[in-house]
Amino acid sequence: MSLQQGNTQPKTAPNPQTPVGGSIIGPDGKEITITEAMVQEACQKLEQSRRDPAKKD
Repeated sequence: MSLQQGNTQPKTAPNPQTPVGGSIIGPDGKEITITEAMVQEACQKLEQSRRDPAKKD
């Protein structure tokens, strides 16, 4: 088997509600489990902020 051969199994998208192994404390003091959807949203916002220049007042 060569190192050049990749995994032939198709990759499936993770369930958006799957916990990713962390949590945050909400404004009301309750623990909120971080989900895949939360991570994806944060990444999209970060990418968008890098594309759009900062607006100066």
